[in-house]
Amino acid sequence: MAQDSSFAASAETHTPTATKSVAELKQIAAQVRRDIVRMVHAVNSGHPGGSLGCTDLLVALYFKVMKHTPQPFDMNGVGQDLFFLSNGHISPVFYSVLARSGYFPVSELATFRKLNSRLQGHPATHEHLPGIRVASGSLGQGLSVAVGAAQAKKLNGDDRNVFVLMGDGELEEGQVWEAAMYAPHHKVDNLIAFVDRNGQQIDGPTEKIGGLGDLRAKFEAFNWRVLETDGNDLEKLLPTLEEAQSLLGQGQPIMVLMDTQMGFGVDFMMGSHKWHGVAPNDEQLEKALQQLMVEEAGDY
Repeated sequence: MAQDSSFAASAETHTPTATKSVAELKQIAAQVRRDIVRMVHAVNSGHPGGSLGCTDLLVALYFKVMKHTPQPFDMNGVGQDLFFLSNGHISPVFYSVLARSGYFPVSELATFRKLNSRLQGHPATHEHLPGIRVASGSLGQGLSVAVGAAQAKKLNGDDRNVFVLMGDGELEEGQVWEAAMYAPHHKVDNLIAFVDRNGQQIDGPTEKIGGLGDLRAKFEAFNWRVLETDGNDLEKLLPTLEEAQSLLGQGQPIMVLMDTQMGFGVDFMMGSHKWHGVAPNDEQLEKALQQLMVEEAGDY
């Protein structure tokens, strides 16, 4: 299908006061989900489950919340909000949102995980793909990177903010808690972190693999401001993002515990760790696309 012009790459600066309606964001999210299942199907490789579950957040951030300039891409992001994807294996959603918001041509999504592609399985910087500021996928490192970037902005007098997404299974990494202790101590209050609390990881339910306990109580004990929301309901997610932003600059970093369903939007993928890193076959792809309808499909 031809690319829908409403999703075409643009050199415009996206501002935090962007006027995208909830209905428009839902259409973009459906298109991104179509991209995800098509990308992983084409190469029989990738991670659709977590990508589908986190689509609404990334769409909300890049099309509504963050101030960012896709082109020309500035690696340092001076004067812009920054986003870091810690759980880099959900690269399909990241690549789709970056392309759809103007960082590189949507047609390049067709090269996902292919030889010599800039869209590798885990985001990396040596391919110089616009929008990627750090290699990620070695779990547990993203919060540290985001804290450092946020602290650098404060030191440089840059008043923009930093966002970071982590998976819940990732919280089993000790480095996460070192960063979680560091940020409040140093009053890194231009940082909003998200945990994708889908309750699943590659080997099964998170509570069976390494129970995380009461995450709200844990982060509050480290002196974070903690919010909770439904990450698959834009009517609930967007007000939470507004509240999180209203709490910035008050001496504490913000943590948003975001409940999602792995595979959200595709009924046979939802809620199961089995779709953590498995691609749909031809028949499953068609079933998925039938559930992810958009008014004007802009498939690459």
